[in-house]
This record gives sequence, structure tokens and C-alpha cells, in this order.
Amino acid sequence: MLTVWIIVAVIVVIALFFWATYNGLVTLRVRVDEAWSDINVQLKRRLDLIPNLIETVKGYAAHESGVFTAVTEARANVLSAKGVKETAAADNQFEGTLKSLFAVSEAYPDLKTNQNFQELQAELVDTEDKIQASRRFYNSGVRDLNTKIQTFPHNIVASLFHFVLRDFFEVDEAEQAAANKPTEVKF
Repeated sequence: MLTVWIIVAVIVVIALFFWATYNGLVTLRVRVDEAWSDINVQLKRRLDLIPNLIETVKGYAAHESGVFTAVTEARANVLSAKGVKETAAADNQFEGTLKSLFAVSEAYPDLKTNQNFQELQAELVDTEDKIQASRRFYNSGVRDLNTKIQTFPHNIVASLFHFVLRDFFEVDEAEQAAANKPTEVKF
């Protein structure tokens, strides 16, 4: 009779382990999905500000059509990006084109003092801060999920229920170096 209770206890412990591990993995996966959604919301917010910013700058620097075209194309690339890696690459390109747009604005003192331009620029800075915070939150969730998926004994439950590793939202070093280069503005 004691043997039966020991076997039942072992089965219950194993079942509790699987139950707790599975629920922990699901919780982490949902957090990562939520964090990815937060990144998308902030990227969309930034992308929605850009047409207004371009129109404001166009009024002062109409002959800078190449910069406006580059920003518009980069914005479209972010909107059409699929997945973490593609979105990160498109976002890095977009940040570089924004630098060009702001470099153009530096050449126009009247534009820099325009209230609409200043408000848009302040909103954009706020949005950039929120994007950075969202990226950090996403990457910490991915780190936690990936760690749990790869560590024993959680990896057994993860493989049984097909939990997959997620990609970090990383900045490509070459693209970041190009984005950090000073932008040349020629007239």
C-alpha cells in the first residue's frame, strides 16, 4: 500500500512540475508578445508624426526633395516590415533618414523657431524614448523566455509543447555606425 502512495505522489509531483513549467512558459510568451505589440504601437506613433513633420519642413526647404523622398521610403519600409529582424533593420534605416531631415532643419533658423516644428520635434523625442523603453522591455522578456526554453528541465516541457526561441530586437552594428555618422547637407 505504501508503494502505491509513493507512486501516486511521484506522479502528482511530475504533473505539478509540468503544469507549473508550462504555465510559466506561456506567461513569458504572452509578455514577449505584449512587448512586441508595445514596440509596434510606438513605431506607428512615430510614423504617424512624420508626414506632419515633413510638411512643416517642406514649407521652408522645398528644394530638399531627396531628403523627403528618403524619409518617406524609409517610413514605408518600416510599415511593411515583417518580424523582429526585418523591423529592426527598417527602423535603423528610418532613424538615419530622420537625421537627414533634422540636419536640413538646422539650416533654416525660421524653421527651428516654428512652434509647430518644435512641438513635432518634442513629440518625436518623447516617442523615441518610449521606443527605447519598449525595446528594452521586449528584449528582457525574450531573454527570460529564451533562458527558460533552453535550461534543464524546462527545455523538456518547452520542446514537448513546441515553444520556440525568439529573436532580440537588435541594432545592426554596420547600420548603427552609418546612422551615427554626421549627415551632410549641401545647398
